[in-house]
Amino acid sequence: MPETTTKKSLRVIPLGGLEEVGNNMMLIEYDQDILIIDMGFMFPSEEMLGVDYAIPDIRYLEKNQNKIRGIIITHGHLDHTGGIPYILPKIGYPPVFGTKLTCGLIKERLEEFKMHKKISLNIFDPKDSLKLGVFIIEFFRVNHNIPDGVGVGILTPEGLVVHTGDFKFDYTPQDQKPTDFTKIAEFSSKGVLVACSDSTNAEEPGYAIPEKKIEEVIDDIFDDAKGRIIVATFSSLLSRIQQIINASINHDRKITISGLSMQKSIEVGTRLGYLKFPKEYFVPLNRIKNYKDNQITIIATGSQGNEYAALSRMSRGEHREIKIKKGDTVILSSSPIPGNERAIHAVMDNLYRQGARVLYKKIMDVHTGGHGRQEDLKLMLSLLQPKYFIPIHGEHHMLVAHANLAESIGIPQENTFIMDNGQILEIKSGQAKIASEKIPAGFTLIDGLGVGDVGNIVLRDRQVLAKDGMVVIICEIDSDQAKLIKEPNVISRGFVYMKKSGRLIHQIKREVEKLFSGRGKEYSTDFPDMKASIRDRVGAFIFKKTERRPMILPVIIEV
Repeated sequence: MPETTTKKSLRVIPLGGLEEVGNNMMLIEYDQDILIIDMGFMFPSEEMLGVDYAIPDIRYLEKNQNKIRGIIITHGHLDHTGGIPYILPKIGYPPVFGTKLTCGLIKERLEEFKMHKKISLNIFDPKDSLKLGVFIIEFFRVNHNIPDGVGVGILTPEGLVVHTGDFKFDYTPQDQKPTDFTKIAEFSSKGVLVACSDSTNAEEPGYAIPEKKIEEVIDDIFDDAKGRIIVATFSSLLSRIQQIINASINHDRKITISGLSMQKSIEVGTRLGYLKFPKEYFVPLNRIKNYKDNQITIIATGSQGNEYAALSRMSRGEHREIKIKKGDTVILSSSPIPGNERAIHAVMDNLYRQGARVLYKKIMDVHTGGHGRQEDLKLMLSLLQPKYFIPIHGEHHMLVAHANLAESIGIPQENTFIMDNGQILEIKSGQAKIASEKIPAGFTLIDGLGVGDVGNIVLRDRQVLAKDGMVVIICEIDSDQAKLIKEPNVISRGFVYMKKSGRLIHQIKREVEKLFSGRGKEYSTDFPDMKASIRDRVGAFIFKKTERRPMILPVIIEV
């Protein structure tokens, strides 16, 4: 009998960015070839106590690193690049491809990790094409709130896959390079099999506000400001930084920078020609006292309320050079990342208390965002006319909203796939379906120098400690008799104030003593059993008395 062969299939696999804002990472796989699009991180949610960042779970890539042909980065924001220094060492350092500014920002960050000599960074022009394994890759320029962003077209053996990256349509962009509609139309004429499109603003009606209008709003703010102007924004938002510089020059204000990441981004943008200004307008931070307040603009980090960022330190009165005072105008030029709202509000409240005038999105639209709204999203899909559609980049409700937009312009509901991270869209002979297989997906947590050593158990412990505190019970026992040698010692942290809770502490000690008085010699060396018994008994007793569940930590000392 002739040997039967199973036709190979195209697999589209999101590893991050489809259940959250950030962490963006997508795999395109065909047989022995894997192409990765973006490698971001996300800021921790409120329940990720003490965690610095989260990156995608990459166990699948670790097992299949010999298939990885390259990594395409759509633009320079950290939610698309931030995972690179943590992930690449674990998957064999495959080559990374990006535009000039994107690679410049990645290189600057890799130098912080002393990894810039280990990683192959390859610059492409949006007019270029690449061949990586079986994939032929072309690009189209898109507008975002950072220059040099691109969408990606991947020609596969099954057909053309288009990934928009983050985009909006802006006919007067700050960097003067509009969206490449010609290339989008060219892709459409070839026939788009699958489109993966940005969903971040899928619930916002209308069109994205053009950067030109934002520049006019900023100029009006500068007209009205009587004292110092402090602008907090993302350090990688170079288009907005250029607008602030332009307004400062127009109003004869000197400019200074506060925040290391802001300083490095401006250095990279200036060196590569994406920021342009007369150097004499910039002054060191320690020299601003030589100028009147109405002659100074401060560009700072901290628009997301990060604890140690420049604006946060100003708001708490802890900044070495800048003390907030009445007459200061503070502009928060960024949209809150979900989960950061509380921290941002705390910073704003502190600024108000010190007499500052604070301008933010709810008062004045000082940040348009880099993401298209509903009409932009419909236009992109109308231009591409894909057979299948995957909404990407957003929480689940955003993906659903984008799917509804797709249906409204004629994409059949059954041809739209609202996916979760780790799900696989399998396409064979032009027919797509969600595979029954699902690869590991979730978060790998970055805490200090640790990558992945904080997992669900550690997080759960942190949450318990934060909510109800802990009780440590130290027992010295006779190893022969399994009896207490002396009264247990009880220590509380975050549960009750011990000096005012003597009665409860005494009752806890008695419960432990009762437990040991009923034990036999057979338990003398069974430490895990002893500790479990103490946890169960004391935990039940404390809940009965207080309706709280602190962490119980028994310590057994054998004498």
